[in-house]
Amino acid sequence: MSEPASRIPKDRQPIALALAGGGPLGAMYEVGALAALSEAVPALDFTKLYAYVGVSAGAYVAAGLANGISPRELVKLFIENEGPDGEALQPSVFMRPAFGEYGRRLARLPGAVAAALWSTAASGKPQRIVNELQRLASVLPTGIFDNSVIEQGVRTLLSGDGRSNDFRKLSAPLFVIAADLDSGATIEFGTRETGHVPISQAVQASSALPGMYPPVKIGARQYVDGALNKTLHASSALSIGAKLVICINPLVPFDGTAAQRAQSHLSERGLPTVLSQTFRAIIHSRMHRTVQHYATAYPDARLMVLEPSKGDADLFFLNIFSYANRRRVAEHAYQRTRQQLLERIDVLSPVFASYGLRMNERVLRDEKRKLLPTAKRTQRGAVGDASSALSDTLDRLEIALLAR
Repeated sequence: MSEPASRIPKDRQPIALALAGGGPLGAMYEVGALAALSEAVPALDFTKLYAYVGVSAGAYVAAGLANGISPRELVKLFIENEGPDGEALQPSVFMRPAFGEYGRRLARLPGAVAAALWSTAASGKPQRIVNELQRLASVLPTGIFDNSVIEQGVRTLLSGDGRSNDFRKLSAPLFVIAADLDSGATIEFGTRETGHVPISQAVQASSALPGMYPPVKIGARQYVDGALNKTLHASSALSIGAKLVICINPLVPFDGTAAQRAQSHLSERGLPTVLSQTFRAIIHSRMHRTVQHYATAYPDARLMVLEPSKGDADLFFLNIFSYANRRRVAEHAYQRTRQQLLERIDVLSPVFASYGLRMNERVLRDEKRKLLPTAKRTQRGAVGDASSALSDTLDRLEIALLAR
């Protein structure tokens, strides 16, 4: 058992949240799903859970919730980029070229070429040049995009009133999962041993997907995306006493036969689609094996896993790094999660009831209910702000009444 950096809340129900990765759009899916969950179980405050676990993109969302940012507020920040904090998470933050990394690697090129030529000449074997040119691999950038600006954005977000970038100052444990690049070991940021690392830096490390972002150096070690080892890491919450862990996994492999929409083989769509399907299949299979292990290791606890349908072609063929589709993905996740909860309400209602929580079936059956307006709100100034405030107040009033 890893002792968390912050205290374990004794006054809260033992309900925790574990969020998997999936790139920027994976985070958007999780935000939409959480908004649906918060409406379906209105008395469950997702900013006051027993513990939070985030892997890769899920670390962004988990860090926000652990800092008191509600699912609806996350929609405004991550999806609509509204409010003063929305500026810190603009799409451009996640897609800024790693010019510094390019420069550092390019500076090595003359030395690598000279070393290859010298070694070849000294050997007296011209054909050796082919092997020596492998030295040039060291000049290739380790990432396309700059994740230092991501760390800055998260740090700015967590600098607001009532928030903290320090694991040790949170009101409930937060675990951010990364992988040690040199050893391959899984690292839990947010334990007593690693709690001194700023949350923003841990999130940066957890989401450093190799090839997309450079490894993140913390102390003497370098870290990369936590999804390399762990799709979900619910054991971080289970090991400290959580009895119900709600898990959201945005990435599942595509099953064209289930969708009955596949008009061609996935290979015909090229290498990116093949790699996406392979990656999804690996992490999904690994996740379900882990869930089965948890059932044995923690027999008195329960995991509730929510994820897209395998036949969801619309979601599978979206670029997971494209922000142009973020509103569509969030709405899709919101509706998909509502559907899942309604389909499983007979099973889930007793689970929540054991913690004094009631699922609101009426809200789940409301077919007209949407996460986002049809078009992004464009009103500005006092009238627009007043309209937004009124809408938010009415939403909170409705949820409060439903909870009663």
